[in-house]
This record gives sequence, structure tokens and C-alpha cells, in this order.
Amino acid sequence: MARSDPGIKPVAPVPVAPVPVAPVRVRRHRQRMSDFSLFMNPRHGVPGIVTLPSAGFRRAKAEITGWDGYAPTPLLDLPLPGTIRLKDESGRFGLGSFKAPGGAYAVVNLLTGELARQGVAPSASSADLSGGRYAEATRAVTITSATDGNHGRAVAWAAARFHCRCVIYLHATVSAGREAAISAFGAEIRRVPGTYDDAVRACASDAETEGRFVVSDTSWPGYTEIPRDIMQGYRLMADEAADQWTGPPPTHVFIQGGVGGAAAAVAVQTRARWSGMPPALVVVEPDRAACLLASAQAGRMTAVGGDLETIMAGLACGEPSLLAWQELERAATAFIAIPDAAAIDTMRFLAARGIAAGESGVAGLAASRLALADRDAAAALRLGPDSRVLAFSTEGATDPALYAALIAG
Repeated sequence: MARSDPGIKPVAPVPVAPVPVAPVRVRRHRQRMSDFSLFMNPRHGVPGIVTLPSAGFRRAKAEITGWDGYAPTPLLDLPLPGTIRLKDESGRFGLGSFKAPGGAYAVVNLLTGELARQGVAPSASSADLSGGRYAEATRAVTITSATDGNHGRAVAWAAARFHCRCVIYLHATVSAGREAAISAFGAEIRRVPGTYDDAVRACASDAETEGRFVVSDTSWPGYTEIPRDIMQGYRLMADEAADQWTGPPPTHVFIQGGVGGAAAAVAVQTRARWSGMPPALVVVEPDRAACLLASAQAGRMTAVGGDLETIMAGLACGEPSLLAWQELERAATAFIAIPDAAAIDTMRFLAARGIAAGESGVAGLAASRLALADRDAAAALRLGPDSRVLAFSTEGATDPALYAALIAG
């Protein structure tokens, strides 16, 4: 039986009816970055369940910070009005994005749990795994995931590092450059038609019939424990940012959406680190794949339809993660959907200052620039020259050819 959570059979995500993302407020921006949508979350601050227990993060942090190659990524001051600092994840474990601490941490937990279940090793460590002590047993384990690029690369890296097999599912529009980066770690690649969400379903279905273990960064009913481990790993970048922050705490955090896992992890950790006055959390998505904004508008988890075609490929997700939504439906102050042009403009802004940030990685910063320049949005978010903004560049130039083409225009 293929398992994703120990003892739980993986199932395909529960389908939800697609709805159009009707902007609550759209203003023609004075710059060429065009229209963007802002929705202030009416359920912000409503009590909810604990999605990421603090003890789980302490275990994740102790594990990940002990790995060879671990080093905190830099927090950069940007030359913009007010205080705007960018957590640059492009150097994380040499993989170009923030994903490694999440996906690889989940793989460690899965493999050590499986070794214990089989009676091979009751308490194997990640050092045992990377050193190949139990390689004969771990090579019999196949992990699998669907990806827009970065998560699959992190999972494939973990499979190579910890000596297990790996099958990665890519949907139609994942670039050849990102596919090559994943296959370089020895992963088997399977292309499927449709969107990221279609790839998630294909991956889960095949895992059931072929005896694989799903390591997904999105969650659905019956499949939450591995995504929870991944999100605990994601908290590390926000924890580092809090350690690196100087002066009064941030007033605002802008973070990318996608299925919501990173945004939820950042929400939990910034609230934990700045508990006296938590910053306002603004979740940012492409305007053609804004499933979190649509869910906030609908007051429930909601999928968005269409081909989800956006240059922000890592955020081209039509269905929220269950765990992430349970956090964001009450933790997010607002949701913003931005056009591709805003992401490209921000990539070029950073490149001119020597910072390489990919299409999906700049979404949060792009939204903060849009909001600061728009009187109504700034007023709604209480964003001004005295604000202190934390944003995350969650990827570098993960597809170098595409990055170069976008920067060149």
C-alpha cells in the first residue's frame, strides 16, 4: 500500500467547484504594472485551530540547522521608501529556493519512520541516512511528488542525499530548464497534461497503485502530516529573518501564496516571534491563479479554473492546501492578486541592484511596491513611509535561460 502519512492511505484532493476571481477593488495603476486586486480579509483575527504546533518547529529547526551546508540566508535592506527588507532565499542549500528545508525534512521523517516500521532501525538519524548506513533498505523506498519546479527539485535533492528513489510529476507548462534541474538529481520525470493540480491528482493516484510515498507540499482531507512537516521546515526562513531583524519590528509582511504552505508557515512564525504586535500579513498571488483570494472572498476553500497561465509558474495553483487555508483564513490581513508585468518589473528592479530573484520569488515585494504607490491600497493596509516591510524572495534564477530573457526584455 502506498502511504504518504504513516498508516494513512493517500487520496486525491477533494474537488471543489471553480469560481471566477471577481476583484473586490481594482484600480488602474499609474505605472505600467497595470491592474491589481486587493481584498481585506473580514475573518482576520478570528480564533482557529493550531495548524503548526511549536514543538514541531523546534524539532524541525534542530534537525535542519544540523545538516551539512546549512547557513542562514541574508536579509537585505532595499532602497525603497520607508524600511523594506528582503529575505533572499536564492542560496538555500545551493538549490535556488526556500523549498529544501521543507521537502527534505519531510523526506527524513518519512524514511526514518519507515525504517522503524520495518524493524530495520528504531531510531535512525539523518546522518545515518546521508551516510548510507541503511541504503539497502532506503533504496527500496520510492518517494513522489508533483511540482511547479522548486519543490520537486528539493525532494529530488533529498532523495539523492538520503538514498531513496524518486518520481516527480510535472504538468504541461513546467519549463525544460526546471525539469533538467530536477532530473540532475536522478529523479524519474513524468509529464502529465493540464495544471499543477492535475499533476497532484495523477501523482496521488499512481502512488496508490505503484506503492510510492507522496511527499506533497499541499494537503487535503486524509493527507496532512507530511505537508505539516514541510510547513514546519518553511518556518525556518521566517525565524531567521526575525533573528536578523534590527530596530522596531516589521509592521507588514508580504508573502507569496501558491497553495499557501509558505504563507501559512510565515504567518505562524512571525506571530510567534513578534507576539506583542504581530505584523499585518499580506498574501500575494498571480491574478490568473488567485485561489486564496477567491477562498477569502467566498468564505471557504475555493478552487479557480482555467489554464492558470502565468509567468509566476511556482504560484500557478488553482486549489488551496487544506492546512494552509486553516491558518490563512484567519491570519491573513489581506490578499492581493498581481499581474505578470508587476513581477517582471520587480525582477528587473532587483537585478539592477545585483539581486537575482525569479518570477515567483518576487511576488510579495512586487505587491508591496504596488500597494505603496496606490493611495487607496496604502490606506486600506495602513502602509506608509513609516512602515517597516518584510518580504521574501523565495527563489533565485531557478531557470537561468528564462530569467535572462525576462531581464533583457
